[in-house]
Amino acid sequence: MSASDNKRAVTVGIFVILGIAILVVGILVLGGQQKRFTKNIQVTATFDDVAGLKVGNNVWFSGVKIGTVRTLRFIGNSQVEVGMNIEEKSAHFIRKDAKATISSEGFIGNKLVMLVGGTTRFPTVEDGDKLQTEAALSADQIMETLQENNVNLLKVTTDFTTLMNRIKQGKGTVGAILMDSVLADNVRATVANLQRTSNNAAQVSGSLNQYAAKLNNKGSLANELVTDTIIMARLRTSANSLQQASSTAVSMANNLEQTSEKVSRKIDNPNSPLGVLISDEATARNLKGTLRNLESSTQKLDENMEALQHNFLLRGFFKKRAKEEAKEQEKNRTRPATQTAVQQNVDTTGVQK
Repeated sequence: MSASDNKRAVTVGIFVILGIAILVVGILVLGGQQKRFTKNIQVTATFDDVAGLKVGNNVWFSGVKIGTVRTLRFIGNSQVEVGMNIEEKSAHFIRKDAKATISSEGFIGNKLVMLVGGTTRFPTVEDGDKLQTEAALSADQIMETLQENNVNLLKVTTDFTTLMNRIKQGKGTVGAILMDSVLADNVRATVANLQRTSNNAAQVSGSLNQYAAKLNNKGSLANELVTDTIIMARLRTSANSLQQASSTAVSMANNLEQTSEKVSRKIDNPNSPLGVLISDEATARNLKGTLRNLESSTQKLDENMEALQHNFLLRGFFKKRAKEEAKEQEKNRTRPATQTAVQQNVDTTGVQK
């Protein structure tokens, strides 16, 4: 065999070995994707519509591929039973109350079976279990829903266009506000008034904060009025006293009013003594005559007393009485001087001497 033949044989052998290696790697990769070389359990689920699901499509749980579709077969009344290979290591996370639904890889991707739900109250799935199913929206149903949404959106857009045209024409309250310049000026004035009111409210709030800060200053009158219970008790007592004084004044005013009414009635009554004294002229003249007679009688009495004092029979009596009155006056003059001296002595020494 020549060297060229040997070289050709080696090249062919290398290509054959590479081909075999690629074949083995492909088998391993495809087997790994199809879960052919892992330990699986088989579960089933029955659907009314599989929406184009094929054998070999993936089975997902919580977004993770855990198996593949093994078989598809019709049962009953146009229902399809889907057999699935589930990894045994992933089956520990799937509960018997989990549900299977048909989904897709993206909006137009391959169909797949998705397992959802499941609670810890139920045990994990086992080989041969049958899972419950949940109907999913098909692409046609989704497109129908989108079509309805498009029709509704078109109606909303049309209504909005009509509303904007009415607003531009100045119709309605909003159109009047936007198109009427006088109303717009009134709105601006109202907004300005609201702004001023807000500023005034802010100033009032600041004043209240300052007053509250003064209330917290110990020793101030406001703080004492708020916190000192003694002052509050005295203020209550003073208020009660003022209330009592006010009640007394009201009572006195009522009594005076009643007395005034009684006096007025007596004055108006010509038969009463007060009415006679005030309104009867004859009685007034008699009273004046009586007073004149009393005055003249008093003068005559003084004259008679003076005549008695000069009478020799009573002269001794009047002289004796005059001496006694002089002595009494002398005692009254000396008594204040003695009391003043005693008081001065007590103030100087602290003991009466």
